Amino acid sequence: MVSRPQVRPPAALPPGRLVRFASEARLPSRFGDFRVVAFDSVDGKEHGAIVRGDVCGQRGVPVRLHSECFTGDLMGSFKCDCRDQLEAALTFVGQAERGAVLYLRQEGRGIGLANKIRAYALQDAGLDTVEANHALGFEDDLRRYVIAAQMLEELGIVSVQLLTNNPKKIEGLREHGIQVEGRIPLKIEPNLHNVDYLKTKARKSGHLL
Repeated sequence: MVSRPQVRPPAALPPGRLVRFASEARLPSRFGDFRVVAFDSVDGKEHGAIVRGDVCGQRGVPVRLHSECFTGDLMGSFKCDCRDQLEAALTFVGQAERGAVLYLRQEGRGIGLANKIRAYALQDAGLDTVEANHALGFEDDLRRYVIAAQMLEELGIVSVQLLTNNPKKIEGLREHGIQVEGRIPLKIEPNLHNVDYLKTKARKSGHLL
């Protein structure tokens, strides 16, 4: 009879901590050789990170904060640039001496998958991404970065160079005590279906495209 490993429920986190290291393993991939790290979190979601090289105690580590996108990352949607940004970040980090990509469970800029699809339907009717979120009663972006900041602390990263076009991510990390030494732009070619989406990102959300 084959013995089965015991499933260990996560213990309570210390006061003030929202996330902590849970497990890790090697992950050879098409983008390079990494470690994959899982984190327990008080929000009930399991966040993850792909880590290249030794990042503990290091400064200026290239880091991407990537919010999950079921339609883009997994299904290859042309309506956004999420998968393109994820693959560009993984390629960059995979060729670097060290770095990390944090995969955050913040679907649809924090409104969840079902509401994101409702927003898609409103966009098909003529609203832009920001207008669609407002029509559903949400802010244009509900993402928060305290969990990302604590994930970086758990990895022992002293300071980061952030792979992003979104200044709010830099502000979000700094707000929670993470040193951001610089920004590495992600240059993504638009397609026929996401060009208006990208224009809205730049015009209304302040993205540096």
